[in-house]
Amino acid sequence: MKRDPKRVLVGMSGGVDSSVAAALLVEQGFEVIGITIKTYKYEDVGGNVGNDSSCCSLDGINDARRVCMTLGVPHYTVDFTDVFKKNIIDYFTDSYMAGDTPNPCVKCNRLIKWGEMLKKADALGAEYVAMGHYAYVRQSADTGRYFISRGTDSRKDQSYALWGLTQESLARTLFPLAGFTKEQSRAIAERFGLPIAAKAESYEICFVADNNYKRFLRDTVKDFDQKVTEGDIVLDGQVIGKHQGFPFYTMGQRKGLGISHPEPLYVLNVVADTNTVIVGNEEELDSTTLVAHSLNMQKYADLSGGHELNVKIRYKDNGAPAFCRMDADGILHAEFLEPRRAITRGQSVVLYEGDDVVGGGIIQ
Repeated sequence: MKRDPKRVLVGMSGGVDSSVAAALLVEQGFEVIGITIKTYKYEDVGGNVGNDSSCCSLDGINDARRVCMTLGVPHYTVDFTDVFKKNIIDYFTDSYMAGDTPNPCVKCNRLIKWGEMLKKADALGAEYVAMGHYAYVRQSADTGRYFISRGTDSRKDQSYALWGLTQESLARTLFPLAGFTKEQSRAIAERFGLPIAAKAESYEICFVADNNYKRFLRDTVKDFDQKVTEGDIVLDGQVIGKHQGFPFYTMGQRKGLGISHPEPLYVLNVVADTNTVIVGNEEELDSTTLVAHSLNMQKYADLSGGHELNVKIRYKDNGAPAFCRMDADGILHAEFLEPRRAITRGQSVVLYEGDDVVGGGIIQ
């Protein structure tokens, strides 16, 4: 089907941001089609099913439908449960079972919210997809490459989670809220008379509605109790205690170790193969280097010759300067000017030049 440049699919969670994005696009003259994705089967994930108000939840689907009725635009619910389980839930559980700390929202953005949504856009003849993210999509006048740039509201900056978007996805993306603050978005929702104007924000992982990933792993991983048993906590090569299951520990963790020691101890590594949690003192958390795989470049096609960039190693991180280069195998090597604390395997590393996302990858 030929794509219409005025037709846009808006990913709608039922929250304030995506609802206002849809309203603004209607006001700008776009033909808006509201899409809410069903990403999991509620009976499969357990947890807070009776009060399910997170992104992609039953309440979210109903709220998105009400908003679309108010705006006078069509709304569809699309079942992505199978592809979501294969690409996101299985990745989430597999990462923890490997001793890593995953970033499911980053992977969901690339593969589901954009990858699968763009297929639906093609089927419905829409040129664009739009989301309620507080970020800009920009295009370089020199290279023609598309890249994410931080939004106006620094408190709501979501650029960190968007590093995985491809050039093809970015070229077909609209972010109507890029220049707004959250307070302005709520005011716009009230102006349009949207029924979700005062709705609270949701922060938990959508498919772990009770925010209890330990419970989720136990309920989801087949034969979990046989695969995850009590193991050794090791300090300087000596066993000093027992842990309750290696997936329940992450780099930099101090609380919940269940051991007493004259000095505070922190998790330095989780070794799934040997069922071991290695601990040490705070200084041992510091590192000046990282290596990352699954690199996706946005502003530049590569990092040939190396660049000094501002590098974030977690969402709530201001970033720090590092010399970054990409080797022949597409692996990122970053050398920080000053030590960084608790660089965590499985988390995203995102490279910035000013407010612009240069690229990102998964810390290995």
